[in-house]
Amino acid sequence: MAQHGGALLVKCLEAQGVERVFSIPGESFLAALDGFYDSGIRVVTARQEGGAAMMAEATGKLTGRPGVAFVTRGPGATNASAGVHIAMQDSTPMVLFIGQVASDQRDREAFQEVDYRAMFGPLAKWVAEIDRADRIPEYVSHAFHIAQTGRPGPVVLALPEDMLSGPATGAPAPAATLPSGRAADADVAEVVDRLAKAERPFVIIGGGGWSAEATQAIGDFAAAMGLPVGASFRCQDYLDNRHPNYVGDVGIGINPALAQRVKEADLILALGARLGEITTSGYTLLTPPVARQSLIHVHGDPSEIGRVYRPDFAVTACPGPFAQQLAATAKRRAGGAWLTQARADYDRWQQPQDTPGDLKLEQVVTHLRDRLPADAILTNGAGNYSAWLHRYYQYRGWRTQLAPTSGSMGYGLPAAIAAKIAHPDRPVICLAGDGCFQMVSQEFATACAEGANVIVLVCDNGMYGTIRMHQEKHYPGRVSGTGMANPDFAALAQAHGGLGLSVDRTETFPAALTAALAADTPALLHLKIDPRALSPRLQLP
Repeated sequence: MAQHGGALLVKCLEAQGVERVFSIPGESFLAALDGFYDSGIRVVTARQEGGAAMMAEATGKLTGRPGVAFVTRGPGATNASAGVHIAMQDSTPMVLFIGQVASDQRDREAFQEVDYRAMFGPLAKWVAEIDRADRIPEYVSHAFHIAQTGRPGPVVLALPEDMLSGPATGAPAPAATLPSGRAADADVAEVVDRLAKAERPFVIIGGGGWSAEATQAIGDFAAAMGLPVGASFRCQDYLDNRHPNYVGDVGIGINPALAQRVKEADLILALGARLGEITTSGYTLLTPPVARQSLIHVHGDPSEIGRVYRPDFAVTACPGPFAQQLAATAKRRAGGAWLTQARADYDRWQQPQDTPGDLKLEQVVTHLRDRLPADAILTNGAGNYSAWLHRYYQYRGWRTQLAPTSGSMGYGLPAAIAAKIAHPDRPVICLAGDGCFQMVSQEFATACAEGANVIVLVCDNGMYGTIRMHQEKHYPGRVSGTGMANPDFAALAQAHGGLGLSVDRTETFPAALTAALAADTPALLHLKIDPRALSPRLQLP
């Protein structure tokens, strides 16, 4: 049988170095599934397209190369859009392939037909439809270049059914060739000189385009120049939190002392961070369009510079290579009391603050911090439960934190599965709220089927806690639509063939964690949290 488009597509993915894809099968891309049969690419079958897309996004975060997902048309694509949105806001390289109706049925509103250019246009860096099988190598090559250059992000390619199943000629293009991302030496020297002259400098790191080497470099640079470094929202693993120059995360639930320090800085270097709503505490730490502080903004996408804040000096460069350039040209400068006090504020913030109930999340997280090895990977979605993790856990290595800066619920479990598949010998722990977990709980079956022995901690307080918190702030005493009646989560894990344990007291958590770490199956610990404990600092009466 002659080669069909699906086979050529899979060969193109192999040429790009793709090792695994995440998918929900669909009749619209049967030829691609047939192509995978003879390939060396592992197909991980998820339980819902949103989960598959989030697994692909997490893979992009872990590797720095595009994570890949395949979903079917219509409902499959709409489900997968959650993962595309995460990849865009998190600056994560990703390619989503969507089956499409046959080309002779286009524009008839055929079964499950969607105009993907219109649908994904605001959500992705590039959206296209491959109309000719002989152009598959061109489109795939272009997709992998776009996903990884400038500000990394998602690309969506639609695949008409007849294009995939029809005959195809051509050869795959070699793997994407990426620009160095380096800045001009004069620009690097200017940034170093401005930091050296500042009295109260502050560095905010974040965004895409980093690497383990870059995080080492930024630590060396900060140490040489005595600079306090804060991580933007959910980028806490960009610098070892034990590093003397690390002073905390500039995100939701920010340490008030850290927020004040950012406001009092006379110079801010934003390296890779977009300076969005969360990192700036609703655009209050820096006031737009001209901040009180002098601002140096370094970003891979020139259109991001000046979007909200006018910088005093700007550089278009990939933050990873730029960090290494900074380390190579650093000047010696003492941090003095400015740095010492900032680190002392962080150390004080790390001390657990007591919350109500027999099972205290502050003690759970500090036990994780003390018990887990430095290379353990922790994942989470969205919800107030994550505030305990962000505040009390210390991330000690690059890509040990997988969490959505987009604030998407349901992310933690799919991300954990992707991480465990990529790193089977490392502990992978997912923290999820009861609402967050139930958006993707079916993916626990994926973990069991794939032998991805993740550990899921479900924090059950019987409510959508974040929204309840906002209700109490804005409409006190008028609780509406935030209560939850939950199942026995431990029994659910057992039904899937995993380990399920219930924990309702702080003193029994260490033994449960030990059992989960020793299990040869995925494990779930059902943590029964007092509903009065809304956040590390807020509680219901």
